[in-house]
Formats: sequence, structure tokens, C-alpha cells
Amino acid sequence: MEDLKRTPLYDEHVALGAKMVSFAGWEMPVQYSGIIEEHRAVRERVGIFDVCHMSEFRLFGFEAKDALQRIVTNDLDKVDALGHALYTVMCDEDGGIVDDLIVYHTGDLEYLVIANAANHDTDWDWISSHVPDTVEAVDESDRTGLIAVQGPDALRVIAELAGDGFEPPARFTIAEARLGGIPVLLARTGYTGEDGVEVVCHASNAVAIWRLLLSFPEVQPCGLGARDTLRLEMGYALYGSDMDRGVDPISAGLGWTVALDKGDFIGRDAIARIRQEGPKRRLVGLVVEDGVPRHGYPVLHGATEVGKVASGTFSPSLRTGIATAYVPVELSSLGTELGVAIRRKVSRAVVVKPPFVTGTSLSKTAS
Repeated sequence: MEDLKRTPLYDEHVALGAKMVSFAGWEMPVQYSGIIEEHRAVRERVGIFDVCHMSEFRLFGFEAKDALQRIVTNDLDKVDALGHALYTVMCDEDGGIVDDLIVYHTGDLEYLVIANAANHDTDWDWISSHVPDTVEAVDESDRTGLIAVQGPDALRVIAELAGDGFEPPARFTIAEARLGGIPVLLARTGYTGEDGVEVVCHASNAVAIWRLLLSFPEVQPCGLGARDTLRLEMGYALYGSDMDRGVDPISAGLGWTVALDKGDFIGRDAIARIRQEGPKRRLVGLVVEDGVPRHGYPVLHGATEVGKVASGTFSPSLRTGIATAYVPVELSSLGTELGVAIRRKVSRAVVVKPPFVTGTSLSKTAS
């Protein structure tokens, strides 16, 4: 039997009747009351997610910024101001994506990196082997708790717990706060397309914060199922499905995370060549009629298989199937008609530009 790790909130999930599944080496809740109900709670009110399984690495030192600049594709000059955050990828020498990350500038000479749980060992080995001895790199994953609070009412709930004088951090920044007297970092980031925060705390405080959040009747605990439908409706990439070491950021639609003019970094030459020559395949969005596309299903142009579904699900907001897939560049134009083989039939699919869903609380905040 697989030896699965458990987050500090495991007993809370079991007490709430969550259905537990294996995910990235962890025993995690896939749903509580149901994926669609949890999905709608986040779109309409507020949902909370246990993301304590994510990886957290901290880098300190006078050369920490320069070391990270060589590891990630985006430009850390964008987050020179304390508290600012940056979405980026890190690549190997061939331009393949090792992982996607968020880098937070958390202090003088200090950066916090949050990465995917499934890539913990790979990421830690990669980062620690590519920083000089003058930079202190620390794996803080085991002692860090992380709870995502997402939805139109998320900031109101956080403000009530934080008390008088609370001002939420700006989008893509991180700031200190206290929730019910417990010290935390609040990152104005998320993976749902709704406004909200990710609460970074000591692992020993995760249960207390979880219970504080659930003391609000409008707060719904949510599992991995809703997290996946929410992120795919926004077109947010998932490592292992939409990208991996066999994919470069240009083909993956993440060229905006690549700053070729910032100086040298790992994979720069390969990515520059792909950008100049143009990729052979692109990740596109698909709206799929009459069927639910799943990862690995064949994508067809006429009778010819031209790709496979990268991510696929039923969209609770749109009431139809949605997917991403890598297809030849000549078939990547908006409006191109394709097909997805779902069991014994072929469902019509049309290339669209994500996000699939608009008008969320986050998009209203950004506008």
C-alpha cells in the first residue's frame, strides 16, 4: 500500500466527512459535499482549500536575487519592492519546464518560493544545486501551513478575523497580519480566478486557522475536485498535465513569463530560439460539446489524431465540457473546429482563448 503523507489538516477533513484520495504522494480531500456545490460556493461566496502539501523554499543572502534570476525565466526586478510577488517558471537547459512557481520578496535579501507538491524533491534538488554557497537555501515545506481562501466574500471574512485597521494586501503582494491573534502572512494570490488570499502560517497553527474560517456559515470547505474545475475555467496551467519537462514556455502559452532581456538564465538560449523560429505546437483552449473531455483523450482533425487532451473537465459555470490540448500551430487559430474522442464517439470541439469564464470577482477587481 502506498505510504501517503498527511497535512496538518488531515483529521479535520476526516471529521468533515471528506472523500480522501491519493494526490502527489499525499492523502488529500477530493470533495466534501460535492464538486459542483463546492465550485459554486467559491464563485458565489467563499471556499477554503487545504494546500499545506505545497512546497515552500526560502532563500537568504546578498546573492539570493542574482541566484534566483539565473534559475527562473521571469525578471525579479519586477518585485524589487518588498512584499511583491511574481509568477514564473524555471526551465532546464533545453527550455523544458521544471516547474511553475510564485516567488515572493518577503524581506531584505530574502525570497519565498512556493512550488508544486508533486515536484518537491525535484525542485529542491534543482534550486539547491544551482545556488552558490553564499546563498542560504532552506526547505520550509514541513513546517509551513497554507490555506487558500477564495471567493467574492473572501476578503470580508479575512477582514473580520484580522480586526480593526486591517487593509488587505494589493493583488500579487504578501503582507503580515493576525487572524484571531495568530500571526500569518497573507498572499493576495490564488488558483481559482476569484479574489482572495492564501494564508501562510506555521504548520502548528493550521488547524486553528481552518476552524476560525469555518466558523463563518458562508465558508465552504473545498477539495481538489473543485480546485481543478475552478482553475481550468480560468485556463490556469497544471504541472504534469499542461506542462512538464517536455514542453517549453512558448509552446505552453507562458511566453509572458520569459524575460529574455534580463540577462542569462538557465534555458535562455533554447527558449530564445523557439521564440524566434516559432513553436511547432501550441496549447489551446477547447470548448467541447456533448461530452466530458479528460486528460489523454485523443484530439482529432477530421479522422486524424493531432493531439491529446492536456486538461479536461465539465465546467459547472458553462455547463459544457472544456479542455486544453497541444495541437499543431496551423490548427491553433481561434474558431478552428476539432473533435475529441470520448469513449465511442467524437464530440465537436472549437478552439477558444482562455479564460473560459469571465466576470469573476478577481476580474472585477483587476478592471
